[in-house]
Amino acid sequence: MCTFDKDKGPRRLMKKGLTLILVGHINFILGAIVHGNVLRHISKPNQHITPEYTVANIISVTSGLLSIASGIIAILVSRNLHVLKLQIGLLIASFLNALLSAACCTGLLLAISITVAQDGEGLMYGCNTTQPINARSPVSAQCPFDTTRIYETTLALLIPSAVMAAVEAGLSGWCFHVGLALRGLAPCGNSYIKEQLEGKAECSPHSRRLIGKRSNPEA
Repeated sequence: MCTFDKDKGPRRLMKKGLTLILVGHINFILGAIVHGNVLRHISKPNQHITPEYTVANIISVTSGLLSIASGIIAILVSRNLHVLKLQIGLLIASFLNALLSAACCTGLLLAISITVAQDGEGLMYGCNTTQPINARSPVSAQCPFDTTRIYETTLALLIPSAVMAAVEAGLSGWCFHVGLALRGLAPCGNSYIKEQLEGKAECSPHSRRLIGKRSNPEA
């Protein structure tokens, strides 16, 4: 993963950046839909708190925004491989996004597991009842929101969001390794791309003019 070809590498990095932007937008939209359809009813109804959904959704939305930012930086780096500030920005953004996306995927998988294990009881906290309600069966209790297929809708939104978070983590990890290769840092210290970029900078027209002046001081 530390290999980065100076000819084909920038094109691959640009594709990964565009994919990160697309996936980040999808995850952000899914998080907004989850909040609009589910969390606004159960986030804190009647002093009940459902952190497994609320926290996972907040991290999911934040991860989507950071993925978009990381994708933009990756595209900028693909066009300016030798710029130090962009290389450092790619390292920091991709590392943070990889961690956040991994945490998001873990939180969403936990929320999905709790939903399936409890038959969606946490989704029914907003109903006027003191007894746990099975969200998969017909609900006779009075609820301030539409309970029709809320169980299936929640899973249909959380599962794709978890998949998108896993994709974000994988792409961010790849971009982080590219940043390590560009800087020649461990474990990518043996990558030759840094030397290639430095050699390209030394062979620039400005550098050749300086070398010519030094070799011919009388000119």
